Amino acid sequence: MTAAFRLAVVQLQVTSVKADNLSRARRLVQQAAGQGSKVVLLPECFNSPYGTSFFSDYAEKIPGESTQMLSEAAKESQVYLVGGSIPEEDGGKLYNTCAVFGPGGEMILKHRKIHLFDINVPGKICFQESETLSPGNSLSTFDTPFCKVGVGICYDMRFAELAQVYSREGCQLLVYPGAFNMTTGPAHWELLQRGRAVDNQVYVATASPARDEAASYVAWGHSTVVNPWGEVISKAGAEETVIYADIDLQYLSDIRRQIPITAQRRDDLYSVTSVQEASG
Repeated sequence: MTAAFRLAVVQLQVTSVKADNLSRARRLVQQAAGQGSKVVLLPECFNSPYGTSFFSDYAEKIPGESTQMLSEAAKESQVYLVGGSIPEEDGGKLYNTCAVFGPGGEMILKHRKIHLFDINVPGKICFQESETLSPGNSLSTFDTPFCKVGVGICYDMRFAELAQVYSREGCQLLVYPGAFNMTTGPAHWELLQRGRAVDNQVYVATASPARDEAASYVAWGHSTVVNPWGEVISKAGAEETVIYADIDLQYLSDIRRQIPITAQRRDDLYSVTSVQEASG
């Protein structure tokens, strides 16, 4: 496996016009590939405004219009493309779904968000994804020539157990398309990423939509990449942009050798295990 590769995170300005979202996402994937990126990450709900009132209107089957674009974009740019997420319709149910495509244009993974975003912070934000969405029921990893990658969507990042299981299954990069808001964003967005990274000695990348102050749900933005030491190595502001990070797997190895927590775990006293195999 190659010891280093470039990762790009696309912080897309999402509008109410699906065709515009798709064409701009495709152009930014091409731009990222032109900068040498081998893996490209799109934001949560990149083809649709985020909100329970929008999911059914923008939902698609997979394969469908949005995943067709992702397939073509991955193939023309020769990248592994983590397609953020889209509202997916299947069997009369809606899911928040991330489709991943390989450089040949083939879909190599479909992750449905497993933890639904149902919160109530009085006076600040109340949101119930479960009003319209159903949860996925599988863990999701995929292999690249560089390293194994674990996938979660937004609220999935709050669950440390998921990251721990991915790490123990050999993932060295965790990717979370996500749209935190103006309450949870400044409080927890970076903290959670740094926590997942340092706990598991992995790289963590998040892709948020760009901030739109006029939207019904205002995303925090600040897409980020964190290294296994817990340092932020790349971070966006609030506006549409592409950020880059060089993922150095030799550095990751060095960190694990210097602080060998994996070998020091007391498996005789505690364990975190998965009930099922990860798909991918």
